[in-house]
Amino acid sequence: MGYYKNADILLKLPYNMRVRDIKYLSVWCQRFTVNFGQVNIPANLKIPSVRVLPEFSRLAHNLRSDNITILDSKTFYIPNLHYDGAGPDAYFWVGNGPEPNVYGTKVPNEMNSSLPLRGYEGVDIEIVLPGNLTVYDIDWLAVWCVQYRHNFGHVLIPKDLDVPPALGQTKIATSSTAAPELSNCMELLDGRVQVQWELLGEDIHVRVTGRIREEQYIAFGLSGEDGQARMRGADVVVVGYNKDRRTFFAEDYYMSDYSQCDGERGVCPDHKIGGKNDAVLINGTRRNGVTSVTYKRPLRTNEALYDRMIPETETTIIAAIGLLNKNYEANAHTSADATDEDIRINFGARGKHQCTGSIYEIPAEPEVKAWPAATIQGETNLVARIGPTGGPRGYSRITGQPSWGIAWFVNDKLIPEITVERGQNYTFVVEGGKDKTNPARYHPFYITDSPEGGFGQLTDSQQRRQKVYAGVEYDGNNYPYPTAAGRYCEYKHRRTDQSAKSETFEEFFATLRLECEEGEPATMVWHVEEDTPDLVYYQCYTHKNLGWKINVVDAGASSKSKSSSAGDLSPAAILVLLLAGLQQTFLGLLR
Repeated sequence: MGYYKNADILLKLPYNMRVRDIKYLSVWCQRFTVNFGQVNIPANLKIPSVRVLPEFSRLAHNLRSDNITILDSKTFYIPNLHYDGAGPDAYFWVGNGPEPNVYGTKVPNEMNSSLPLRGYEGVDIEIVLPGNLTVYDIDWLAVWCVQYRHNFGHVLIPKDLDVPPALGQTKIATSSTAAPELSNCMELLDGRVQVQWELLGEDIHVRVTGRIREEQYIAFGLSGEDGQARMRGADVVVVGYNKDRRTFFAEDYYMSDYSQCDGERGVCPDHKIGGKNDAVLINGTRRNGVTSVTYKRPLRTNEALYDRMIPETETTIIAAIGLLNKNYEANAHTSADATDEDIRINFGARGKHQCTGSIYEIPAEPEVKAWPAATIQGETNLVARIGPTGGPRGYSRITGQPSWGIAWFVNDKLIPEITVERGQNYTFVVEGGKDKTNPARYHPFYITDSPEGGFGQLTDSQQRRQKVYAGVEYDGNNYPYPTAAGRYCEYKHRRTDQSAKSETFEEFFATLRLECEEGEPATMVWHVEEDTPDLVYYQCYTHKNLGWKINVVDAGASSKSKSSSAGDLSPAAILVLLLAGLQQTFLGLLR
């Protein structure tokens, strides 16, 4: 140690040690085994942590963002920032009082410039309060036009903050630097992906290159368990190309479950679950069907929950290729597009170049013909279960929408278009899972006007804009809850996904087997009202893009109703259908 006087210093523990693991911190002389002084670490220590705030209010000039995070006593992280740049004298602005006012203070932008703000299109930035100002001194952060005294949008700062002190542990992230030379290279996924890397200071610089379509992503990072390829618990960076904005992205993800992100669990961007994006985009290119994205990530971050510390020794990594959803977030990948072996990388290595060829020499995947869309007409009894999406021939080709990797099977058909008549009753036996603690197996069924579904993921205002026709009720506090959540039944691949090799859905269906948990199905009886619109959708309450269309016609317009065949139904489903039919007959006699 050197000489210190009134100095602020930041100590970083060894990568496999955390504050809660130690009982004291001391200044120790190894030569003479003398303790110069120590501070004890209490077992019940409450460690300051980042604080997640709401997004900017949306008042003017298309200002919007995702949830803003206070990283430390001086630093704000603003993800997915949008602003049209048209304000003549706009700045980041902080101050006191119940709302933004003229008595505020300018905050430099992410480049530490005090010039008027430029336009932003979905970028992630960090800004630092000037001088001695801290988050404990202010009541709000705003985008404010000084010339016209106009508030474009703001977020309030709570008073009960307990965030880390600002000691330089956060960095202003920009993407204007040139890509460094990276001396290590490894091929993954049969050569379709190449990963290059280099440890530079306290950051790992990574370039991920792959032959993928514009609507696809590549995920690369640390396995959820060292010694095997495990997606659950994995800490990865998802890279790809946003064709709408013509920009590249590198987004930090945490996989708490193999399920679609519901805002709390699943395959989620860190910033959606209380963390922040620690991947800093450097640059990207796309040509001849190959996407290449370079980013950097710190070896250690301030997020103990969502980010694993990158060791400087060999560790197990994973990689996958999958489809992006309409928000350019990761959807599911197939087993053929993910690593399944214990592939190990030493992120501290130098000159370990194992790539044998150019990724541009790998041929593009051949196009396959989609299966014809299935239909159900004239049937009043329907059984809904979960199954695979049918790969390149199935869900996405039929709907034009990205899939999560699972979809509704109704009467043993993959997302059929169902035709119903107004004034008729339809009985749905639902076997999509009822265990709320396992989001990968919790898929309540409901009918809505939304082509996406996912009612349970929505905010109150978004829910009010979605019309529900069956499958959702409200409790005494006016909170919605799903009513059609039965036991879990899933059609699974007998071995591997054979969709690409199956010319017809019938061939593909023969490669599946049905597995059902113990328990009873749920029953949902839908009476189609006369004012039901011509097109509605059956969907999943907790996740998006699992269902498809219901065409609604007037009575008598479709073929005469008939009961569906019970040949392939489970005994429990047959019993439920029989009881539902008897109930409807009894009610008819009473009327």
